[in-house]
Amino acid sequence: MSFLRPSALYQVLITFNSLKWMPCMFFGFPNFQGIIRLVIMFLLWSTLTEMCHISSSSMSPTLRLGDRIFVEKVSYFFRRPALHDIVTFRAPLDQPGFREGDILIKRIVARAGDLVEVHGGQLYVNMLAKNEEFVTEKPRYAIQPTYVPRGHVYVLGDNRENSCDSHIWGPLPIKNIVGRYAMCFYRRPVI
Repeated sequence: MSFLRPSALYQVLITFNSLKWMPCMFFGFPNFQGIIRLVIMFLLWSTLTEMCHISSSSMSPTLRLGDRIFVEKVSYFFRRPALHDIVTFRAPLDQPGFREGDILIKRIVARAGDLVEVHGGQLYVNMLAKNEEFVTEKPRYAIQPTYVPRGHVYVLGDNRENSCDSHIWGPLPIKNIVGRYAMCFYRRPVI
């Protein structure tokens, strides 16, 4: 048996259309159909996902300054935002310091109909203390009991003491949500 001849498995993979595994075979380069497939995949990818850069430490330690993340923009068309989802959203324009187009990232801690309060360094939702291992340090501020209205969520950063979030400007309208954090694809090394 010669090691230079193609194996039977190689012959099957090359001749079976359904088993084509190389990207160039799937796209059918260099013909026109392959280019159309590539353009369609690119358009779908850019419509359904977004790459973001973390520019503050408000979500530390979960997301650090300089991390690069993927945000998927489809799931909230099919379901409501869930507790502990990390979401990106358009900043509320009625607050000073924000411009149109500013995008923030925070964690959902309460949904519509919930009663939120913070006192003694502890978050309470519907008068139940929440155990949050992802929080950098306990908040030193207090929030009076706040009812989350219909069509809104309450968002807080994991770095509670260094986060501009719902404890400052109140519940966030769901219509402001851009997408949900999917994954971190680049984590800046700690120096």
